[in-house]
Amino acid sequence: MTTMMTRPEATTPTERPRLLAPAYAATTIGMFALIAFVAFEALAVTTVMPTVAQRLDGVALYALAFAAPLASGVVGMVAAGAWSDRRGPVVPMLASLALFSLGLVVCGTAPSMEALVAGRVLQGLGGGALTVVLYVLVGLVFPPALQPALFASFAAAWVLPALFGPALAAFVAHAAGWRWVFLGTVALVGVATLLVLPALRGLEPRASGDTAPRSRLAWAGIAAVSVLALELLGSGRGAAGLLAGALALAVVVAALRRLVPAGTLVAARGLPAVIGTRGLMSATFFVAEAYIVFVLQDRWGLTPGTAGLALTGVGLTWAAASQVQARLGGRISHVTAMRVGTGLLLAGAGSLVVVVWTYAHPSLAMASYVVAGAGMGLGYPRTSVAMLDASTDRDRGFNSSAISIADSLGAALALSVSGVVFGTAERLGLDPFVSVLVLAVATGVLGVAAAARTAAGTGSSAS
Repeated sequence: MTTMMTRPEATTPTERPRLLAPAYAATTIGMFALIAFVAFEALAVTTVMPTVAQRLDGVALYALAFAAPLASGVVGMVAAGAWSDRRGPVVPMLASLALFSLGLVVCGTAPSMEALVAGRVLQGLGGGALTVVLYVLVGLVFPPALQPALFASFAAAWVLPALFGPALAAFVAHAAGWRWVFLGTVALVGVATLLVLPALRGLEPRASGDTAPRSRLAWAGIAAVSVLALELLGSGRGAAGLLAGALALAVVVAALRRLVPAGTLVAARGLPAVIGTRGLMSATFFVAEAYIVFVLQDRWGLTPGTAGLALTGVGLTWAAASQVQARLGGRISHVTAMRVGTGLLLAGAGSLVVVVWTYAHPSLAMASYVVAGAGMGLGYPRTSVAMLDASTDRDRGFNSSAISIADSLGAALALSVSGVVFGTAERLGLDPFVSVLVLAVATGVLGVAAAARTAAGTGSSAS
């Protein structure tokens, strides 16, 4: 693929590259602001979603409200990856922001849970595209020496929203209604757009001779629809529902094979295992995230604001652990960071199961979730750097799209399955919260196994 943009002037050998150096400052600040505002929306929605589901009489679609933007995001990811490789990242970024904002408006005005899920689908299309565009920008604009620090800054962009986002969302929902949690975020996205525009002015898109096959976009759409269908069909009673859910799962697997590098689904050594690790980490963590606020309110009777403290704690811990791995730099290999990160994630999910099962103190549930966040902060950024190390100018867009697809679709698939597990457990008289958290432990075990196979082909620093 030909070069898509004018790179900033390279630093001289005697200069130490800095994220806020004149060549990189505008792009760094724009990206940081954009992620911070999107982070606020994610934390705010997680905080109020139990209330939204109850008000709209849609508890049965609770998990789907989280899975929907993740599943539809794969379509945006594939489209943005191919679009960025052909024409550059500027127009895809603006389009992604417009779609994301439209989704917020639909959610904020939704008359039913079904309409809210539709709005979440639009959010996912925009958010998925934005994720890929940001990764492409990192690979094209920033030198390898700055990439770990930049990904750490992405995690740090969650710190401020983590500090006040859950409490503010709970306050807004109580004072003005939950709809303004969505509608108010539209203004924040507008501010972020204004901040990022100066960072995009210096980018010069150029046509490339490479074109992505249209079948890839079709497979992305099939995967998204199948993930959503899995919960809707699998939640049906009897053998027919389970059979339909199993069929949807098979379609998801078939589609996913066309969207990621060969060997990803079996964690083949090197880049496939890196991408597989990313997907399994997301599956484990985001199942826990979707249900932590719910279980704290349902089991221990905490208010949304108090339950949201779990999100505050995990945001701070994730960011702190991410900063630690960035400061360690080459002193800790990508492989080691991913192994330790998946291990901590599994430990957090496992202890959360025990706490919920034994009805222990809610602070222990929050602490378990925070441990999982530390694992994400340590291992999650290194999957991105390892992927870029293994990429070239010809496949950077594809690989950036693939790791984002694994991230989003892994979480969406796990959330859809969790919805089926939750409903089935209730019908069988089992503890539904323990059941879905056991699912998170199972994916956590697979994540640890995948991380152990990331050594080969992840770049010189990964050995």
